[in-house]
Amino acid sequence: EESLFVYDCSSAEKQPLGEKGQDGKGTDKGSDDILAFAFSPSGDHFALTDDSKRLILFRTKPSWECVSVRFVSRRCTSLVITAAEDKIFVADKSGDVYSYSITDPQADGKLELGHVSLLLDVALSPDDQYILTADRDEKIRVSWTKAPYTIASYCMGHREPFLNMLVVINLCPPPSVQDSTLRLWEYKSGEEVHCCQLSAICGPQATKADQKYTVSRITYCCQGGYVAILCDSIPTVYIFQLDVTAQQLLYKQQIPLQHKGWDVAFEETGDLWILQEDKEAPLLLYRACDGQWKAVTDDKGSQKMSKYIQDNWAVFEGFVGAGSCYSHLYKASFDNMDEYLQRKEERLQQQKKKKQ
Repeated sequence: EESLFVYDCSSAEKQPLGEKGQDGKGTDKGSDDILAFAFSPSGDHFALTDDSKRLILFRTKPSWECVSVRFVSRRCTSLVITAAEDKIFVADKSGDVYSYSITDPQADGKLELGHVSLLLDVALSPDDQYILTADRDEKIRVSWTKAPYTIASYCMGHREPFLNMLVVINLCPPPSVQDSTLRLWEYKSGEEVHCCQLSAICGPQATKADQKYTVSRITYCCQGGYVAILCDSIPTVYIFQLDVTAQQLLYKQQIPLQHKGWDVAFEETGDLWILQEDKEAPLLLYRACDGQWKAVTDDKGSQKMSKYIQDNWAVFEGFVGAGSCYSHLYKASFDNMDEYLQRKEERLQQQKKKKQ
């Protein structure tokens, strides 16, 4: 029977006190919270980065082992591993993307490209030819991977930062439920080919006028072309299907949850896994049957993983009941016109009095 591999970041190598990062600046002490992680397309490698600015690489076959611990310049927001499994691309809060070698797991990172705003996601095309980077200022940049200083195209947002990208599929978290959208892009040209308004789908679940219904997770399944999304404040998973011929995203179904959803992911077989905020039933498994997604309750693998999560629930305890972690991404907006007109009227009155 396979055992669960557990790695505690707090026991990992730490940056020596006074040591300077790759940018030549001193490093500040952080926590051991994991900020981003990713498997390689084959599943042979796994990488994570944490709040202490560590980039940790694992090999998963024939058994899990830690390959290297390296230090990044700044805290990272997202990472991705190439299909060739020779590099890790890491996006950070300063807007830069660095590449780190897998074949030379001790080598320092190389600066590949940069934005002028906080990066929220980085993705690669399946052939590693294009690298896509999304920032807080509503832009997706498509660059040539071998020459990342050459921009192939730009995809522009509509007042929303882009949280997640899936090559041709991009999701825009909304500033309000009325603006909530799921958008389909032809990434090589930067052309938006379809926009789906989520407000009509969320319906009565989105009742708080001042609530930002951020789309926190998006996952895509090649088998069937399904897209699953999860909103930060709505306990529901929404299922869409990609119609390649018509270049549209068709709404198919919603899966209501009893508790807040934390994450959602497809596996290679097409099954859908949902992690939710509930110790008694933390992991849910759904499978497509006759065009409808139905719960699978007798799967031994699901039962085993649920038991592992329950036994290690202390790891998740601090996130139970936590509020949205995306509010800081939204730009402050205010209307000061009334105040301006009032001050203007006061100045006019003062000038009038002086003349009199």
